[in-house]
This record gives sequence, structure tokens and C-alpha cells, in this order.
Amino acid sequence: MSTPDSTTAAAILPLVGGPANVLTVAHCMTRLRLGLRDPGLVDGPGLRALPAVLGLVADDGSYQIVLGPGTAARVTPAFEALLTNAPHGTEPVPTAGPAAPDATGPTTTSTTSTTADLLALRGAELRAARSRRNATPLKLFLRRIADVFVPLIPALIGCGVIAGLNGLLINLGVLRDLTPALTAIASGFMALIAVFVGHNTAKVFGGTPVLGGAVAAVVVYAGVAKVTVLGVTLAPGQGGVLGALAAALLGTYVEKWCRRWVPPTLDVLVTPTLTVLLTGLVTLYALMYAAGELSAAIGTAAAWLLSTTGALAGLVLGALFLPLVMLGLHQALIPIHTTLIEQQGYTVLLPVLAMAGAGQVGAALAVYVRLRHDTSLRTTIRSALPAGLLGVGEPLIYGVSLPLGRPFVTACAGGAAGGAFIGFFSMLGDHVGSTAIGPSGLALFPLLSGNRGLAVTAAIYAGGLLTGYVVGFAATYFFGLGGIRDNGLDGGLDSGLDGRSPARRAEQAAV
Repeated sequence: MSTPDSTTAAAILPLVGGPANVLTVAHCMTRLRLGLRDPGLVDGPGLRALPAVLGLVADDGSYQIVLGPGTAARVTPAFEALLTNAPHGTEPVPTAGPAAPDATGPTTTSTTSTTADLLALRGAELRAARSRRNATPLKLFLRRIADVFVPLIPALIGCGVIAGLNGLLINLGVLRDLTPALTAIASGFMALIAVFVGHNTAKVFGGTPVLGGAVAAVVVYAGVAKVTVLGVTLAPGQGGVLGALAAALLGTYVEKWCRRWVPPTLDVLVTPTLTVLLTGLVTLYALMYAAGELSAAIGTAAAWLLSTTGALAGLVLGALFLPLVMLGLHQALIPIHTTLIEQQGYTVLLPVLAMAGAGQVGAALAVYVRLRHDTSLRTTIRSALPAGLLGVGEPLIYGVSLPLGRPFVTACAGGAAGGAFIGFFSMLGDHVGSTAIGPSGLALFPLLSGNRGLAVTAAIYAGGLLTGYVVGFAATYFFGLGGIRDNGLDGGLDSGLDGRSPARRAEQAAV
């Protein structure tokens, strides 16, 4: 029997070139991630027209279809089932019409494009430019680090919600016989997260995943308490996810070295042995100690930053997060979030950074109100706002604020205001944290934690969101739309985007 998710998967498949054009399939919390043989076969406008699709991102070999929390996890298996059942030997299916410059923009170059089409075209140009800028060794490395941690997010979210529920029950003094069981369920994954990090690191960097997990397991093994390094006895878990990441990276390089030099007849015996032995010794006598010091420094720095310069730190972090996302540098924060969760039970950085999404929502609402006669743009905003409220910002970023230019800046202003609000309360000793990474916006409420109780923590976070909404709206309404005319469906942005006519923008995008 057909389900909405299988129907969505069936609708997506021909629009990405058919089964023969799909090389790899994966998903994160909000996106279906496809590796495609020929991205030029993708029908971007056709995908955007699907009700379940919230946005598209082409990013250095990965074509990402934004479906939203939950939906991505349900559609992916249905999509994989279609690929499994597809006839073998088929050729990629060309989609109707020419592909956009980066396979995500509109296919038309008509001078009578609607405002939404023009913004989509401009968003496609910006995505292509960002992909070119991001093709640096550092950013590619950071993206691979993110690939290590992104698959762990569902477990972090599930355990985080259970931890929050358990804390609420403990504070209320009810169901006391159940809380030890909930503590075990919520804490079990975090106690062994190093093993999962090691497994994924080896997988991403080209090693054998189980060997990566084996060397990372050394970090959390209780027996390390009998090992002394520089006169200091190691503690189980010392170095945490950073130590596991470093151990698995080293193990991958040791394994690759062994594959090159060990005779094939001895490979099955010698390579795993040397990989685990050599990497394990280096992990015990160097990596755990160094990673432990680094992890402690991260925790101390985060606490000092928000407790001492909270309002200023929140303002800067909230303002810069959207540009960091555009540059791909936000991926460097994932191990930091995970380290803070491992150390303190929550990350104090994520609620501050989530304010950038609030500013984005406020800016989009201002555009919606000001350009009241532009039906196409208002339709785009209406369809993207629910996702934006839940922390999925790509549709609003690439479909509205970034192509318009100024609203992206005023959205950052809203994020700065919301971040400063939360940072101010951190200076007063009221810390707002998240027990997991991934969600933001309204979706972050079930994961909130802090040192002042759930009610106070939720109230501060809600105040930050409201501040971000209001400042993002006001800044965009009064300062973010200068020169952009509201002339209806076809004349809305003739010169407001960047001074070019629609024909000139289409001509340059096609080159």
C-alpha cells in the first residue's frame, strides 16, 4: 500500500535522473543526501514543486533535498527500496528542459520570470559560488569531520529528550522507581559515544570502520585507570570524542600504510594487529592526555566566555552564525558541541547560535509584509516559514534573504540581538543549554537544559527567540528593503536584487 513517504520518494526519483543516475543515498536529520552521476540531469523546479520538498542544496558532490525533521528519515528507506527494485542496466533519465547552472535553480531564462523564480536563480548563483569557495582543503576536511558526527545526531536527540524528561521527573519527585532506568537509557549512548565516533571516522576517511571503533574503544575502557602517563593516571573517557576522533584518524593512516607494505598473504593477520597495537599505544601514551587537556580547555573557555562576556559573546556568535553556515565553517563547531555535551550534559553554545534562525524568520516575515503584492515571493515565504520556525533555515536563506542581499544582513542583526539576550542571562548565572545538537528554533524546546530549572531555562530561550524575531523583523522592515519595489508578480525585483535586470541575471547565470 502506498504511503505519503513512498509517494514522495517515487516523485523524487525521476526528477534526479532516475535510478541509474543515483550513486549513493544517505540522510541526516532534515535532508535526503544523494551522490549523483550527472547533477545536470536534476529537474530543480520540478523538485521544488513537490509539497514535501522544502529546499535544495548542491554542495561539492552531494545533492541535498531538504525534507524536514522526521520526513527525511522516512523517505530515505522508501527511496532506497525504489533503487533496489529498479531494473538493472537502465540509463540516466534526462529531465524536461535545460538544467540550471548548478542543477538547483529554475530552468527558464525568460525575462518574465516571477519574483520567486528570480530569487531561486540568484540563490542558485550564490550556492554555486559558495561551492567554489568551499573547495579548499580545510573546508573539505571540516566537511568530512561533520560527516563523522551527523549520523550520531538522531541518537543524541533521542537520549537528550529522555535525559530532559528524566530531569523533570527528578525535580518533580515523581516516578522515582523509573528514573534510574531512564538515567541508564539516556546515558548509555554517551558513555560509549567514543566507539561510534571511531567507527564513523574510519568509515569517512577510508579505513575499516570496526578497526576505528576498536582503537577508539581504548578511550572509554575502564582498565585505562591502571595506565600512568607523565606521572598522571589516566581516567576512562579522558579525551572524549576528540581523543576518539584522533585515535581513529591515526588508525586509518596506519591501516593504509600497512595495506601498502604488508604482503597480501599476511595482510589479514598483520594489518589489523599492527593497526590496533600501534594506534592503541599512541592513544594511551599521547592522544588521551593531549585530547583531555584540549577538551578541558574547551569547557573552561565556553563557561568563561558566556559567564564573563555573555552579552557581547552572544551578540557576536548570533550575528556570525549565518555567515559561518554560508562559508561551511559551522561544521567545525560540531565536535565542540559534542565535547560540551559529554562534559557538562549540555552545550551552552547551541541556544545562542540558534538565534540566527530566529532573526532569519523575522526577516522573512518583514519581506512578506512589505512586499504584499508580490504573490510569488509571498508563496515561497509561506511554504518555507514552518520549516524556518523549526530551525530548518535553508529554504528561507536561499529562497529569500540571501538573494535579496540586505535581508540577509538584517537577519544577522536579529540573530545578534537574540544571542545577546541569552548571553546577558549567562552573565547573571542563568545558563541555557541543549542536551543534543541538530534541532533549533521551536524544535529545541524539548532538549533544553540548564542550571536554573527547566521553567527558567525555557523562559530565557523563548525570550531570546522573541527578541530575534522582533529585531529581525524591524531591521528588515525599516532598513532591509531599500530600493526593492513591490510592483506585483512580474515587476517585484527588476533592480532590487543587485542592480541587474532579470534578463541580465539570467544571461550571466547561463554563462
